[in-house]
Amino acid sequence: MSYIVVDIESDGPIPGDYSMICFGAVIVDEHLDKTFYGKIKPISENYVPEALAVSGFSREETLAFDEPEKVMLDFEEWIKTNSKGRPIFISDNNGFDWMFICWYFHHFIQRNPFGFSSRRLADLYCGLEKDTFAQWKHLRQTKHTHHPVDDAKGNAEVLLHMKREMGLKISFK
Repeated sequence: MSYIVVDIESDGPIPGDYSMICFGAVIVDEHLDKTFYGKIKPISENYVPEALAVSGFSREETLAFDEPEKVMLDFEEWIKTNSKGRPIFISDNNGFDWMFICWYFHHFIQRNPFGFSSRRLADLYCGLEKDTFAQWKHLRQTKHTHHPVDDAKGNAEVLLHMKREMGLKISFK
């Protein structure tokens, strides 16, 4: 089983009507050196300028990004090449990140290598702390920049901290 932390940036609140602009992923292990970064051409004319601004890209820049099918096929291949056993999707906000990744996989390549479920990092942390309001973002070592690889890496660092320092029973082998 491999845990893969994913972070996405989009130009709106939902897939289909809006577009996933870019995403990053990291395999959770002691090195955090297996990463993926994809930039995706918009699939819709719709976009929310404030949402797009978070990604740091202009609309014109995004129009030159790769076709969604190519990026999702490349991501699927990266998952197959870099993960061992079943890949487990985990993110800071899996209600948002999962929604886009799952939709893009099924819409563009008719399958999702992660299957039908995901995990939320904050819920794991709150469970360990036995506090639904526990704060965890201070545990990131990599600065949260809204570059999705940086953000995925920072979240993976939190997962490693939960294993090493808090006793989370999880295997990264």
